Amino acid sequence: MNSVLGSRRTALLLVGPALFVYTAITLIPIVWSFGYTFFSGGLIQGFTFAGLKNFQNFFTDPNAWNALGFTLKYAIVVTIGQVAIGYLLSLMYVFFLRKASSFVRTVVFFPVVLPTVAVSLLFQQMFQLTPQAGPANALVQLFGGAGTDFLGQPTGAFWVLILMDIWRSMGFYAVLLYAGLVDIPDELIESARLDGAGGWKLVRNIILPLSAPVLLSSAIFSINGTLKVFDSVVALTNGGPGNATTPLTLYMFQTSFTYGDYGYGSTIALMLTILCLIVTVFIFRGSQRDLTKG
Repeated sequence: MNSVLGSRRTALLLVGPALFVYTAITLIPIVWSFGYTFFSGGLIQGFTFAGLKNFQNFFTDPNAWNALGFTLKYAIVVTIGQVAIGYLLSLMYVFFLRKASSFVRTVVFFPVVLPTVAVSLLFQQMFQLTPQAGPANALVQLFGGAGTDFLGQPTGAFWVLILMDIWRSMGFYAVLLYAGLVDIPDELIESARLDGAGGWKLVRNIILPLSAPVLLSSAIFSINGTLKVFDSVVALTNGGPGNATTPLTLYMFQTSFTYGDYGYGSTIALMLTILCLIVTVFIFRGSQRDLTKG
C-alpha cells in the first residue's frame, strides 16, 4: 500500500482530476478577471486596452471610496459582534447550560439555515413605518416617540443591517467556538478552580488563552466573509438609501453588469481581494506578536 501511494504517478492519477476541475473552475476565472483589469468596456460595446487607467480611476472615484468605507465599517462592527456574542453564547453552553444546551444551541443556530431573502423580509416588516408601523416603530410610539423610517435613512439602514447579520450568524460562531471550548481538558479547569480561580478570573487566565486559536480562526473567517457581504445588503437595502449601504461587492456588480464596464468591475474585485489578504495578514501578524509577548 505504501509503495502504491508513494508513487508519483499514482498520486497524480488520484489528485489530477480534482486539480483539473479546481483549476478550470477557480484559477482560470481569477486569471481571466485579472486580465480584464487592463481593459475598459464590456461584451456589448467591446473591449479597449486601458493599461493602468482602471486603477487610477479607482483611487479617484468617490463612489469607490464610499463603498470601501462602508465595507470596512460594516466588516469591523459585524465581526466584533459575531465573534463576541458567539463567544459569550459558547461560554454559556459550556459552563451554565452544560448538557441541557442542545436545545438552546439548535434554536440559536436556526437563523443560519434560513434564506437570506426571508430574513431580510422579516426585518423589513419589523422596522417598517408605512403602510403599517412594524414592531420597532410600534414600540417607539408606545412610549410616546415619533415613528422613524429606519431603512430610509443611512444610519438607521446601517444598524438594521448590522443587527440582522449578527442575529443570523451568531449561532454559527457560537457552535464554532463551542467546539473549541469543549476541547479544553476538564482536569485543567478543575485544577484552576481548586487554586482559587473562578468566574471572570477563570475565563481571563485559563479559558481565553486556551481558546485563542479558535477565536483567531473565527475572526479571520468572519472578517473575510463580512468584507465580501453581498446577498444580505441586496435583499434588505439594495445599497440604499442612495449609496449609503453599498459595499464594494455590490458596487462591483453594478459596475460590471448594470453599467457594462467589465474592466473597472474586475479592478474593484481585485482591490477587494487585496483588501482581504491585507486584513488576514494583519490579524495573523497581530496574533503572533501577542503570542510572542506572552
